Amino acid sequence: MINFQPFSGTVTMISDFSVSENDPAAGCYKLFSVDNGFGNSVNFVVEPTTYFVDHLMVGVGDRVTGYYDANAPVPMIYPPQYRALVMVKETPYQNVKVSYFNNQLVSSDGQLRLNVSPYTQIILQNGQAFTSPPANRNLIVIYGASTKSIPAQTTPYKIIVLC
Repeated sequence: MINFQPFSGTVTMISDFSVSENDPAAGCYKLFSVDNGFGNSVNFVVEPTTYFVDHLMVGVGDRVTGYYDANAPVPMIYPPQYRALVMVKETPYQNVKVSYFNNQLVSSDGQLRLNVSPYTQIILQNGQAFTSPPANRNLIVIYGASTKSIPAQTTPYKIIVLC
């Protein structure tokens, strides 16, 4: 199971990342340097398979949250370098949670519970409709307001199923 962990901050640099010499995929991989403003920095390796929420273009100076698998092996370097699974460009009035949601639609960290309505758009990463129940899956949840309870409850605008 993927253990999605977020890191939020400002993009300070974007550069090409080469995975090997004479790389046929040159230019397809990017390295995003992100600083959280509290002295912590992370480099995210952005691959062609990295999912960008709303397919927004990210540039230097943008506030982002990158999600990576905390169970995946990483090189012992500083700053840490993680393979970005999902990138979110912060936008006003929009919250995003990437997590495994159980059969009660509660996130793996127990912080968010989903109340799916008939108006909640449930789609696959490719934009096609997802017609099965979203429970017991890795999800990208886009929502607005939530309750102050534990877990917080929300009715999401959109759910993207990570198959």
